[in-house]
Amino acid sequence: MSSLWPPLPPKNESEEDKAARLAAEKEAKRISDEIDRALEQEKQELRKHRPQTKILLLGQAESGKSTMIKNFQLYFCPSSFHAEREAWRAVIHLNLVRFVNYLLYVLSNTASGSGGKRGDPNRDYRMFQMRLAPLKQVELSLTRCFSSENSPVTSPTDDKPTLHTSPAQEVTVRGGMGWKSFIRRGRSQSRVQSNSSELESTRRILDACKNDIVALWKSPAIRALEQEGVDLHHHSRYFLENAERVADINYTPTPDDILRARLRTVGVEEYRMTMETAAEKGAEWVFYDVGGQRSQRASWASYFEDVNAMIFLCPMSSFNQRLSEDRSVNRLYDSMELWQTVCRSKLLSKATFILLLNKADLLRSKLRAGIKFSDYVIDYGRDEPNTTEAVANYLRKEMMDIHRVCSPRKRQLHVHMTCAIVRRFIDRGLAMSRQADQSCRILP
Repeated sequence: MSSLWPPLPPKNESEEDKAARLAAEKEAKRISDEIDRALEQEKQELRKHRPQTKILLLGQAESGKSTMIKNFQLYFCPSSFHAEREAWRAVIHLNLVRFVNYLLYVLSNTASGSGGKRGDPNRDYRMFQMRLAPLKQVELSLTRCFSSENSPVTSPTDDKPTLHTSPAQEVTVRGGMGWKSFIRRGRSQSRVQSNSSELESTRRILDACKNDIVALWKSPAIRALEQEGVDLHHHSRYFLENAERVADINYTPTPDDILRARLRTVGVEEYRMTMETAAEKGAEWVFYDVGGQRSQRASWASYFEDVNAMIFLCPMSSFNQRLSEDRSVNRLYDSMELWQTVCRSKLLSKATFILLLNKADLLRSKLRAGIKFSDYVIDYGRDEPNTTEAVANYLRKEMMDIHRVCSPRKRQLHVHMTCAIVRRFIDRGLAMSRQADQSCRILP
C-alpha cells in the first residue's frame, strides 16, 4: 500500500468522483491540522505550568539512584509501583539467570569446578552444567525482550568476565526507551505476541530448573569459589538465595524484590510521578536520573537549571572497589571528586542539597568480614575504629567540608546514612525530600 498523501487519483476518475475525493481530502487535512494545533497547545500549557517539584539524582554508576527512584514510587505512588510488577518480574528473572550462568562459567574455569587441586569438591558439577544448560537460552530470550529490534543480543559470559573481579555484567537499556511498556506490549505490533510467548516460555523453563538452581547454590563448589577469592557479593545473590520462590511458575515480585532488581540505564531517564499520599496528593514531581558513568557526566549540566532539590548518592561500600571505566581509580575517591564538582556548580546554587551516604548494609558486611577501611583510604587513621558508624561519620565530615568550601553560596545541606533497600534507612531520605519540596515552594 502506498504511503503517499494525498493518494494518487484512481484511473478513469469522473468529475463527480474527483470533486468528492478532493472534498474528503480537504476535510481530512482540516482534522489533522486541528489535532496538531491541540497537541501543540497542550505542550505549551505543560511548559507554562511546570511541575511543583523538580528533583535531580546524581552519583556515579551503581550508586543506588534507580533504587532510590523505586523507593520514591513505592512511598508516594504505590498504585503505579504495583502496576509494574509484571515488567519487574522479567528483570528479576534476568538478574537470576545471568548470575547462575556466570557461576557455571566460573566453575568451568577454576579448580572448584574442574576437580583440580582441590580434589573435585563438587563431583556433580557436570550434572549441573547439563541440567541448567537451558538457562543460556532463557537469558538470551529475556535480554532480547529488553533490546531494540536490531540490537545484537549476547550472553555475559561471551565477553569472558574476569573471575576475581565483578560478577556478571548487567543488561543495559537506554534512558527514555520506556522498557516497562516494552516488556508488556512489545516495541511494535509484530513483537507483542513474540514477547508474551517468550516470557511465558522462560517462566516454565525456570520453574523446571528451580530445584537444580537451589542445589547448585548449596553445593560445596560454590563455597570453594568464595575461598578462592571469587567475589560473590553481587546484587543477584539475593535472588539466588531465594531461587525456590523466585523461579516458581506462580511467582509474583514483592516490593523488596523489586527494590533489589537491577537494570542499568544509559543516558537520562525522566520519571513523572503524581503523588498519591495525603500530604502531596495530586502534586507532580519530576525526577531526572542521569547516567553516572564518566562518559555520561558531560551531559549533566543541561539538567541543573530550575532544580528544586539535588540528591547525591555516595556509595560508602565502594571504598575497596575500582571504576569499571578506569581500573586505576578508587570508586570512593571518584565519588568524592564528583561531589566536589557538583558543589561548585553555580547552576545549582539555589537548590537544596541532599547527600545520602548509601549502601550502609554492604559497608557493614565488608567491615565485619575484616576488610579494613584504612587499607584503602589513607587519610583514615589505622587506629580508628573499623565500624560502620565511625566510617560513616568520617565520610559525613569530609563531604560536609567539601560542600562548605566549594559552594558558591550558603545553602541547605541534609546528610543521611541510608540503605536504598531497607525502609527504615530510606524513610529519612524521603522525609528530607518532602521538606525540600515544602521549603522550595516558599522560596522567592
